[in-house]
Amino acid sequence: MTHEVPDIGRLFKPQSVAVIGASHNETKIGSKILANIINGGFAGRIYPVNPKGGRILGLPVAKSMDDVEMDVDLIVTCVPAKYTYDAVKAAGQRRGAFNLVITSGFSEIGNIEEERRIMDCAREHGMRLLGPNIFGMYSAGASIDATFGPGGIREGGVAIITQSGALGLAMIGKTGVENVGISAIVSVGNKVDIDEADLVTYLMDDDITDVIFMYIEGVKNGGRLVEVLKTATRKKPVVVIKSGRSKRGAVAAASHTGSLAGSDEIFDAVMRQCGVLRAESIKEAFNLCKFLPGTGIPKGENTVVITNGGGIGVLATDACEKFDVKMYDDATSLKEIFDPATPAFGSTKNPIDITGGATSADYTLAMDAALASDSIGSVISLYCETAVFDADNLGDMITKNTKRYRAAGKPIAFSVFGGEETERIQNELSKDGMPVFGDVYETVACLGGVYRYRRYLEQWTDEVHEEKIDFDAIDQVIVEARADRRSFLLADEGRRVMEAAGIPLPATKTAKSVDEVVKLADEIGYPVVMKVVSRDILHKSDSGGVALDLENTEEVIDAYEAIMRNCRTNVPGARIQGIQVMEMAPPGVELIVGARRDAGFGPIIMFGMGGIYVEVLKDISFRAVPLNSAEALEMMKEIRAFPLLLGVRGEERKDIESVLDAVIRIGTVIRHVEAISDIEVNPLVAYEQGHGAKAVDVRILLTDIAGGDTDA
Repeated sequence: MTHEVPDIGRLFKPQSVAVIGASHNETKIGSKILANIINGGFAGRIYPVNPKGGRILGLPVAKSMDDVEMDVDLIVTCVPAKYTYDAVKAAGQRRGAFNLVITSGFSEIGNIEEERRIMDCAREHGMRLLGPNIFGMYSAGASIDATFGPGGIREGGVAIITQSGALGLAMIGKTGVENVGISAIVSVGNKVDIDEADLVTYLMDDDITDVIFMYIEGVKNGGRLVEVLKTATRKKPVVVIKSGRSKRGAVAAASHTGSLAGSDEIFDAVMRQCGVLRAESIKEAFNLCKFLPGTGIPKGENTVVITNGGGIGVLATDACEKFDVKMYDDATSLKEIFDPATPAFGSTKNPIDITGGATSADYTLAMDAALASDSIGSVISLYCETAVFDADNLGDMITKNTKRYRAAGKPIAFSVFGGEETERIQNELSKDGMPVFGDVYETVACLGGVYRYRRYLEQWTDEVHEEKIDFDAIDQVIVEARADRRSFLLADEGRRVMEAAGIPLPATKTAKSVDEVVKLADEIGYPVVMKVVSRDILHKSDSGGVALDLENTEEVIDAYEAIMRNCRTNVPGARIQGIQVMEMAPPGVELIVGARRDAGFGPIIMFGMGGIYVEVLKDISFRAVPLNSAEALEMMKEIRAFPLLLGVRGEERKDIESVLDAVIRIGTVIRHVEAISDIEVNPLVAYEQGHGAKAVDVRILLTDIAGGDTDA
């Protein structure tokens, strides 16, 4: 039976809620959740459900879901794991729309089968699940606090999505301390059904949400998340924290949530591709969430630092470099702007030093000058406590200037450093929503986030670039490999895929005897390369199946004998189809272009410095597929060695356009040919401008016949 999928708006703005497992015992989770719903001001219908009946917190208790209205919007299930299936089934039979499964004890501890059974039951009845293993959710849109958190959540513009229950509960308390107002906070837990993409889809159009903050441990359906985030970030800022950066942390995350943490490098690159601001800590995330909504997008890149202390100004300069905030350095213009506001013994070079004798009026004068200048996009104002400063006016000076700058749409951020009274003022101002911080790096990090967001919005395009590929030819290669029951392509098959994709290759032919090898080498022209062709030998170099830079007939004959001997010794019983004779590609810049089906994000592409040292140097970058030429070029520019392609020490510029074309073509293949799990072109040799690039060595793996990826 097919059921209509309920509108997710009913999750955030329910008209009715049932709590299965509402308890008479005030220490139980079911009691706490019911109390929060009542005390939070929810105006809809509330149905406590408990077999004992009676009354809880003044409300009549339904003994079962049979006593609850049909089509209830929200069900909160907080019964022990062994009773959860029956509770979900009962809720589904009453046509419940959304079910918050608070209960733990499922995939996070290996109980995957029962979790799937619960999910199947919900789907059978057209009901969507949030969880299991969650603390619930809060939505300001309906004044509903269906969590077992501390209660008293302050309404505001920050929506929080968290995979961690304990950390999420702590965030509720932290938002109170930080005076962060919440539009919604949702715990996703094991994400058996509803995930971040579902929630962001709603929140990006939610009028009361100004910024979305996500805590993620692992990504399951990353392809869809990428699509949603690319849309969401054009409407409002999205901030993310992901745990599992380290190998040990990734293992801990997988154990905790039952999901794979995946590669942190891939996650980081994809978030930047989507315009998401990744925070390093909870503190930085909250700072961004408070700073971004009230701060306009800068009209220009130039930033000036106004300070009363040289040392803290130097720290700010270092921080600007770290967070990619561009300090305005036109000395003539700066002198003209700030000379009237700077003492003769001060400095109009950026940082603008108005000296330790500066008063609140002096700060305002300097900020007036910056505000009036169209050449200045944003301002960082630093204050070090001094004996001559009129400290009683500090708070008023910061508040008034913040309001003026916000009204003008020009970002400003403050850092104040001093004793107990200065810290008290800073804390009070921060709670009032002023952009003031106790540490200069926190200040610049927030402004850096604004600029990262600005650059993303400026560069964003919905274009997707793909090239014409002969997919029929590629499919035929795969059919032949499948018939041979192989999960990888042989060298000549890999060449056929590259030819079908339109990627240039060195001249290559395959021989089956030493005489044929000599003949082919003469035809191709020396020097040549020889490689074994065998379905049993995937790593040719490791098996002694490769010989390079062969200059004449004698070397070719010796190489043939050595390759055959090495392969038979190192891989006994290997079936050798022949020897590939290949043009020795002229020297150039050796690159690597790889693509694979990532467990979290689906098709992704990699670019970097290639050759034999790629795993040692790890000078690589990633993007999710599909992408456009601008995104591909940005990915290429991210590697440290990119200047080599521009030409160094008198060398000519390399054919960057041909490399870019190869990246797009390989991305097109991995996106559309689902039977391919991995492509690695290493090296892709880039030559001088106008001379193209060639795929010298190609390795292609197939997904296993059951549909999962081959473990490479």
